[in-house]
Amino acid sequence: MPLDLSADPAQLTAALIDIESESHEEAAIADAVEEALRTQTTGFEIIRNGNRVLARTSFGRVSRVILAGHLDTVPIAGNVPHRRETTADEGDVIHGCGSVDMKSGDAVFLHLAATLDNPRHDLTLIFYDCEEIAAEFNGLGVIERELPDWLLGDVAILGEPTGGLIEAGCQGTLRVVVSASGQRSHSARAWMGDNAIHKLGGLLTTLSEYQPRRVDIDGCEYREGLSAVGITGGVAGNVIPDEASVTINFRFAPDRSVEQATQHVRDVVASAPGGQQLTVTVTDSAPGALPGLANPAAAELVAAADGNFRAKYGWTDVSRFSALGIPAVNYGPGDPNLAHRVDERVPVAQIDTVHQVLRDYLG
Repeated sequence: MPLDLSADPAQLTAALIDIESESHEEAAIADAVEEALRTQTTGFEIIRNGNRVLARTSFGRVSRVILAGHLDTVPIAGNVPHRRETTADEGDVIHGCGSVDMKSGDAVFLHLAATLDNPRHDLTLIFYDCEEIAAEFNGLGVIERELPDWLLGDVAILGEPTGGLIEAGCQGTLRVVVSASGQRSHSARAWMGDNAIHKLGGLLTTLSEYQPRRVDIDGCEYREGLSAVGITGGVAGNVIPDEASVTINFRFAPDRSVEQATQHVRDVVASAPGGQQLTVTVTDSAPGALPGLANPAAAELVAAADGNFRAKYGWTDVSRFSALGIPAVNYGPGDPNLAHRVDERVPVAQIDTVHQVLRDYLG
């Protein structure tokens, strides 16, 4: 059944949920979005790139706003098609895979594209695939490589769930493996060996006592975190281990670069008892995104939302826009803590709020 972009955004959310779109399986939903945009909107240049659908106006406005949302979901868990109910706590609620992450945000963007008669900004809409899996498949990354001119704008709004609050920028993330080496021996003659696991003890104490930095950027407080998230070691119940390692994840404020974050982690490891003997290997990293709320286009959005904003904890694709020098925020319906859950659900009231704020801002 074709999508009706003029329908209430909550109804459109339900229709999008009912189109299964697990990562790598977005063809059906991309087909539906493309057809709806081509037949129910005016003034947009529309192109298809794989399972990515892009649309933009060229009215000659003084500023351009990018509305970006991913079409894929995590694997379905018996929660498609959608279900709608009214509860005492949340009112009218829509259940279903992707209701929070992020088909309700997509629905708002699509509805606005079809119903805004004379927007004050030029608009670029980007609906992309494979956000929920490894970064190498991310559709926004494909667009950045193949169609970079489509990512030009004055501010970008990513429809990730934020509970209806603007979440500005995002943290960077860094993962390292810290390794220790020793000498095997029989545990009955432990003095003849060199226990690699014991060499990590000082580092683990240092991490447990670590005081995360807090920093204010554009009125957003970012709190960092440095945590051990995995540990390996051991050969057998009667062997002193000769190898051991701990995996550390550093979530850092966006005023640090990846290089600065890496050096900070190396400094912390080196400061731990025995840390000079340990080896640090970076396994994964992604830069954060500055909130950029001082930018006029971003400040106007904050004003439209009655000044309700906060820092984004975690990493999202706003980082990609920030790397291009474009201020970017996360703004969408739904509690992010409910994303990916079997009972994923979004209150209709939050869909309505986000829709009205963006209509006021764009119209």
